[in-house]
Amino acid sequence: MYIAPHPCISQATSHVQISSPQLRPTKDIFAWVLIGAALIVALAGCSKKENAAEPVRAVKIISVGYTALNVQGDYAAEVKARVETRLSFRVAGKLLQRQAEVGQRVKAGDVLAQVDVQDYELAAQAAQAQAIGAQTQRDLAAADFKRYEALLAQNFISSADLERRAATLKGAQASLDQAKAQAQAQSNQASYARLMASAAGIVTAVEAEPGQVLAAGQTVLRLAHEGPRDAVFAVPEQLVGRLHLGQAMTATSSQAGPVYSGRVREIAASADPVTRTFAVKLALEKAQTLPLGVTLNVQASSLQGSQPEVIKVPTSALRQEGANTAVWVLDSQTMTVALQVVEVATAQGNDVVIASGLKPGQQVVVAGVHVLSPSQKVTVFNAPSNALTNTPAASPTVSK
Repeated sequence: MYIAPHPCISQATSHVQISSPQLRPTKDIFAWVLIGAALIVALAGCSKKENAAEPVRAVKIISVGYTALNVQGDYAAEVKARVETRLSFRVAGKLLQRQAEVGQRVKAGDVLAQVDVQDYELAAQAAQAQAIGAQTQRDLAAADFKRYEALLAQNFISSADLERRAATLKGAQASLDQAKAQAQAQSNQASYARLMASAAGIVTAVEAEPGQVLAAGQTVLRLAHEGPRDAVFAVPEQLVGRLHLGQAMTATSSQAGPVYSGRVREIAASADPVTRTFAVKLALEKAQTLPLGVTLNVQASSLQGSQPEVIKVPTSALRQEGANTAVWVLDSQTMTVALQVVEVATAQGNDVVIASGLKPGQQVVVAGVHVLSPSQKVTVFNAPSNALTNTPAASPTVSK
């Protein structure tokens, strides 16, 4: 039976030629040594190389445990007076003088502006003259009634005549009352030509200048009353449901000033048509000295969504596997990793809250998740400083 020579052997022996059978024995031995060496080299080159072993990856891990989820709101607010009045004249007229300026402090009763009062004074004088005429007519009717009353006592007239005089007296009295009321109304109209401060406070805005003809009720000044202060801020429509009347909050100034406490006293019933946010007013306590317009940072703790026990992991631990979110869980016995599908509830700073998929005590890879494969052996990098205990730790604040 014929056996074909190995191709590597054929290639090796093809380079060695034996010239003649008459070579000396030493040369034959040397030639066969060369052939053997060539065969060894050729067979070594033809042998199949083995695959390199998969490297052992170094990863960072944490041991997950229960911690508190404290959802907090953080808003920028503006300090405003609890009561701010738009002051206007109760009568129409030409603005002659405006004594108040923006930022000026005024007292209750101070005259802030005046309109032309000449027409109102003339009308008041006319009404007063009518009242005097009505008074005269009433006095005449009263004297006439008194005379007829004496004549009736002497039986010179009938009782019907006296009754007519009594009716005339009542009509004269009614006319007098009407004239006096009109005179008082016209006098009031003249007094309304002066705009006076309704309370002590600060003028925050001026909306009319001297020489301008104003309609009755048109705003001339804005007056912020002295007293309690509010912190007014806007809340997005998707978060306004977390707030409620009477909710306690704290406010601090941007310059690291004192902390003011307060409670929500008003939540807008509808959203702003442009910004789609809801205005919220926080009644501040002991803040009467705060300047108007100061910016405060309002914080609300323990909003809706806070939970006493949740499991959180850093966002760097998450890995997207198709439509699922997963994390690598370490088996400390075999030092291998396995994918664990989890459900994310919400985000909190650089962490995410896990709704399901993890249990306290499990070790989760938080760095190097994108270079791992299932059942891959790993080593823990810097284990003492990165392993977390199950003791709840302080949670970062969520800004809403």
